[in-house]
Amino acid sequence: MSLSLAKIEELAPDQGSLAAAKKLLKPSSWPTLAQDGSGLIWGECQGSGATPYRISVTEPDAGYKCSCPSRKFPCKHSLALMWMRADGKVDFATGTAPDWVNDWLSRRRGPYAGAPTAGADKPKASIAATEEIEAVVDPKAEARAAAARERNRLERETSIANGLDELNTWIADQMDAGFAAFPAKATATCRVMAQRLFDAKASGLALRVDTIPARLFARAEAARPIAAIQELATLHLLAEAYRRQDSLSEPLRQDLRQMMGWNVTREALLEDERALRVSGAWRVWATRSEVQPDKLRRIETWLHGSDRHAVLIEYVPVSTGASSSGYSVGDTFEAELIFYPSSVPLRALIASQATGSVMSDAALALPPHDLADAYGLYEEALTEKPWLGDYPVMFRGARLRRSGETIHLSGHGISLPLAKSQSAASWPLLQLEAIDGAGLWDGTELTLCWSETALGRWTA
Repeated sequence: MSLSLAKIEELAPDQGSLAAAKKLLKPSSWPTLAQDGSGLIWGECQGSGATPYRISVTEPDAGYKCSCPSRKFPCKHSLALMWMRADGKVDFATGTAPDWVNDWLSRRRGPYAGAPTAGADKPKASIAATEEIEAVVDPKAEARAAAARERNRLERETSIANGLDELNTWIADQMDAGFAAFPAKATATCRVMAQRLFDAKASGLALRVDTIPARLFARAEAARPIAAIQELATLHLLAEAYRRQDSLSEPLRQDLRQMMGWNVTREALLEDERALRVSGAWRVWATRSEVQPDKLRRIETWLHGSDRHAVLIEYVPVSTGASSSGYSVGDTFEAELIFYPSSVPLRALIASQATGSVMSDAALALPPHDLADAYGLYEEALTEKPWLGDYPVMFRGARLRRSGETIHLSGHGISLPLAKSQSAASWPLLQLEAIDGAGLWDGTELTLCWSETALGRWTA
C-alpha cells in the first residue's frame, strides 16, 4: 500500500499534529529529500537546532522513524515527509540509503501494523480542516496579537534594564570586598546574581554569570583574581553597551542583543534578505559538547570552507541523552549556510544541504598563514566584538614547547598556552619539528583540535 492523504489522516495522533506538519511542507525546510526507488524514503528537516532531524519512512507499511524528541507518534516531521510524498508536488532524489536509514531498517522488529489509538472515540484528524483553519484570517485578531507582542517586548526591555541596574550594584559590591576573595565565594554569589538576571529575562547574560566559577577554577589559583577582574569588567562592558545600543552599528547591536538573550528564530533568519549566505563544501574540524547550568546541552560543530569559518550551535535538553550533533570530525558536505547577524559572523544555520556528510581522509584545507598571522586575525575580530569568546585559529609551521607544566604552541614570535586538559595528550607532539593545524583560542588558552604532522593526523 502506497502512502495517501487518507492514510496520513488515519496515522495522525491529533489535529494539532497535522496542522504542525502542514507548516513543514516547504522544501526550504528540508535540506535532504530522497528515495531508493523501492518504497523507502528519507529526509532531513531543519528544526530550531543546528542539526536537521532525520526521518525515515517505508511506504508499503507506513513505518516511520524520526530523531526528534517529540512524544507524539508519528511526529509532525514524519507526517510532513509522508504528506509531501503523497502530494507528489516535491521531487525526491533517487539514491542509496545512508547509514542512519539502514541502521533503523536493521533494528525494525517487523512490519508496521498501524498507528496506536487511544480508543474508538479518538477524534479523526483531517487535512481539510487544516486548510479551513488557515483560511480564516481575522485582521483585528492579528492587530491585537501584534500589539501584545510589542507590549511584551517593551516590558522585557524594562525588566532587563532593571536587571542591569542590579548587576551594577553587584559588581560594585564585589569590588568593595576585593577580588582576591572573590574566587572562594564565586559559586554562591554568581548563582544568586544569575537567578536575578534570569528573573529579569536577560537569560544570555545570566548564563554568562552562572558559568564564571567554572572558568575561574579552570585557571591556576594565582591567576584567578585577575581572571575575576576580567570577567566582571566584561559584564560591565555588556551592561553599558546595552544601555547605549541605539548608538552602535547594527551588526554589533545584534551581537549584543543575542548575548543578552534575545533570540533570532530560524524563520526570521531565513527571511532576512541582508543575512550573509555562503555556499560550498564544508569540512568539520572540531565538535564540542558541554552541559550548561540551565540543564541544556550545548553542542558545537566547527566548520571551514569557502575561505571562512562557521559554527553550528544547538541546544538539547540533557534529559534527551543526545550528546552529538550527528557530524564527526573529518566529515565533508555541500551546503548553503546562513549566518546570524554579527560584527564577526561565525554562528550559522544550514539553509540547504546538497549532499549528505561523507567522512574524508584528506588533509584540512588550511590557510597559508603562520601562527602570528592567525593571532593577528583574532585581534582584529576582538576589536570588532570585544566580548568575542572562542575564536578559530588556523596555522602552519608551528611547534609545541614545554615550559614547566604548561605546553605552548609557538611560532614566528608568538606563544599560546594550551588548555590544561590537553597537556598530557599533547606530549607526543613535543618531539615534532613543525605541525599544521587548527584550534580554538578563548583569549587565555588554546584548545588544539586538529593537527597535521609528519607522523600523521592528530585530533582532539
